[in-house]
Amino acid sequence: MLNERPISRRQAGLTLVELIVAFCIMLILTTMSVPLVRSQLRRNRERELRYALVEIRKAIDKFKDAADRNQIAPTALTPECMGYPLKIEDLVEGVKGVGPAADVKMKFLRRIPKDPMTNSFDWGKRSMQDDPRSSGWGGQNVFDVFTRSGDKALDGTSYSEW
Repeated sequence: MLNERPISRRQAGLTLVELIVAFCIMLILTTMSVPLVRSQLRRNRERELRYALVEIRKAIDKFKDAADRNQIAPTALTPECMGYPLKIEDLVEGVKGVGPAADVKMKFLRRIPKDPMTNSFDWGKRSMQDDPRSSGWGGQNVFDVFTRSGDKALDGTSYSEW
């Protein structure tokens, strides 16, 4: 304690050089983290897209199975629909059943999931008669759905091809 010198005014704070170096280090770390955060957000949206597509496609398959087992009233089906729903809203609104389930509407989805890429409920549709890679919908039935986003995924494929 006897050897301690009082702190002079020059040693009390940080120098300008030290502040600039600290600021540059923080800037570099922030710059490195921004792409990581962006790619993480994109991965999360891709995961949501995969889940939404699986959910809708399973509902379409359940509708087709019920139609093939003659559990859906013929008034809800037309010859050109080939057992698939006429519109995607039929999966949510429900269709009239036959037999013991004639008084109950058969529903296959609680709600149409939001497309995380376009941030809307407007999905692209393909009918059984359409080309598998087409972006237009013939309107005969809903055989498949896809996102209307023109962006590419992290793996290089187009989201609309998922």
